Amino acid sequence: MKSVVNQLCQLQDLILVRDEHRAAGGGEHLARLNESIATLTDQLPDAVRPFFSRLYGRDHVVMSPVHNGCCAVCGMRLPVSQIQAVRQSKVIQYCPGCSRILFEELDAPQWVGAAPTRGEPRKSGLSRFSAETLMIPDLLAGSAEDTIELLASKMETGGFVSHADKLITAALERESLLSTAMDNGLAFPHVRGIEGGSLTLACGVSREPFTWDSEGTKVNIVFLITIPTAVSAFYMRLIAGLTEAFLKEQNRTALIEAETPAALWKALLKATRYTIK
Repeated sequence: MKSVVNQLCQLQDLILVRDEHRAAGGGEHLARLNESIATLTDQLPDAVRPFFSRLYGRDHVVMSPVHNGCCAVCGMRLPVSQIQAVRQSKVIQYCPGCSRILFEELDAPQWVGAAPTRGEPRKSGLSRFSAETLMIPDLLAGSAEDTIELLASKMETGGFVSHADKLITAALERESLLSTAMDNGLAFPHVRGIEGGSLTLACGVSREPFTWDSEGTKVNIVFLITIPTAVSAFYMRLIAGLTEAFLKEQNRTALIEAETPAALWKALLKATRYTIK
């Protein structure tokens, strides 16, 4: 049954990749993604396929990792016996709260940032999940791997996530499914399943465009994003908001010309103040 769970996770990844490209307006790969999704769905065991289809009809996040003894999506605490059954993978386990299919990620990086204090002012826009300390102006990188490594290290040294090496590996594995480079020199490498906290975004900007993928796509504005499973739907809106903001050349130019982390952070907040709430 472990192989079936792995197949379901692959199917979930493809579905979310397709949704990301729809949100960002990148429709050129949709036909290939739809075909792959249909093929993998047809290959599911007869006992699993109908239930998967019903869950998918309700929400595109069908799979939920177990985190700290709870379903990462709905937060329901699971019986110890069920957690052990998830680990053994002899029978598919469903969350008693949200009915999603449960699995365990043993080697995933973890979110370690501090929770906001009760008296802390309410944040809005990008301030909710990013900070000046996560900005890299004048990015010195010549590839996707270099860029992801720099941004992941920034997240770790800033105290937002643990194990930058695991984050880098996971982000590059996601890139191998389909490049996250989009129009206008943007790229959105990301990692899902960073449980234990909130969505986190780091930004790096290169003055000169560089080649991101095997297709020769040039980028110079890169957002590395870590995504808890429960906020996958919001992540789609975030991608749409960033894409909309940087359709405007003046917003892209403002980021490229920023010389310090403070200036880059200010330009990023200004560019997204109407598109990301």
